[in-house]
Amino acid sequence: MRLGINLGYWGAGMDSDNLAVAQEADRLGYSVCWAAEAYGSDAATVLSWVAAQTERIDIGSAIFQIPARTPAMTAMTAATLDSLSGGRFRLGLGVSGPQVSEGWYGVKFDKPLARTREYVDIVRKAMSRERLSYEGEHWTLPLPGGPGKPLKLTVHPQREHIPLYIAAIGPKNLQQTGEIADGALLIFPSADHLEETAVSHLRAGRERAGKTLDGFDICPTLPLAVGADNDVSALADMFRPYTALYVGGMGSPKQNFYNQLAQRMGYGKEAAEIQEKYLSGDKEGAAAAIPEQLIDQTTLLGSVERIAERMQAYAAAGVTTLTLAPAGFSLEDRLASLRAGTEALERAGLA
Repeated sequence: MRLGINLGYWGAGMDSDNLAVAQEADRLGYSVCWAAEAYGSDAATVLSWVAAQTERIDIGSAIFQIPARTPAMTAMTAATLDSLSGGRFRLGLGVSGPQVSEGWYGVKFDKPLARTREYVDIVRKAMSRERLSYEGEHWTLPLPGGPGKPLKLTVHPQREHIPLYIAAIGPKNLQQTGEIADGALLIFPSADHLEETAVSHLRAGRERAGKTLDGFDICPTLPLAVGADNDVSALADMFRPYTALYVGGMGSPKQNFYNQLAQRMGYGKEAAEIQEKYLSGDKEGAAAAIPEQLIDQTTLLGSVERIAERMQAYAAAGVTTLTLAPAGFSLEDRLASLRAGTEALERAGLA
């Protein structure tokens, strides 16, 4: 099992430290450095900045939002980043959510599975440097009846095949991801529930495509906080606002994929309470309502030994790249967490 690092969103208050975190992960041999985007910083600019100042670590979008770019623009960006980084780019895609898609980008959040499938088809075709023509429900290229003509990407990616990942949570999205992508980006993953909530659906998609999970990258992101095992409760409290935001506040009351995931993990009553409190403006109450067990199951907390045991559980559940989001109140805390992650992987016998 490999390790990755997720820098999250720019503008979160630790921006000046993020390059040092990426460089330390590069030095330690981490496999990939991911960057996110929502409606603030864009991931492509951050990744180009990181790539220019690292040597070995891959850079990955987690995610490029599908409603933010046309598929051809995404292919151009992916090819450019792969070329500039010397073949180190990984393309992660996702549909975002209805509030961002319709409120920020003005793109209807309808038929997300069909839209994703067409988007991936066009991106792959463009990156392969075929002349681009496509007839689908959501995209038609070139536009009919006009001056457009099939064009071919002029940039040569460093590699013939750029790995393509999809951020997936729901069963149908996971199954399609297994069918059409090279990897899956997961969030709030519990090793105890990973088979029924994610891996079984990914496997079904691979089987539909006549493939197995061999070579498919299952890549969850887990917040990491290192400390004494008797301080796990205090460490868990660090992630209450983060968990409350996703389980309670992401999406609409009827379309919160993270809330639905918590329900599938057995926290139906609690998920409903968290969402009700968060959407009513009681964010502190929503954070307080989160069961400690839910946080502990979806993060890495405690001593290096305890984290190593959890890493073994994730590897046994099918994870191939474990992406860490190290918490800390200072740069040194975050760097120490990165080093602890490497030590835990070695102690787990997974390096």
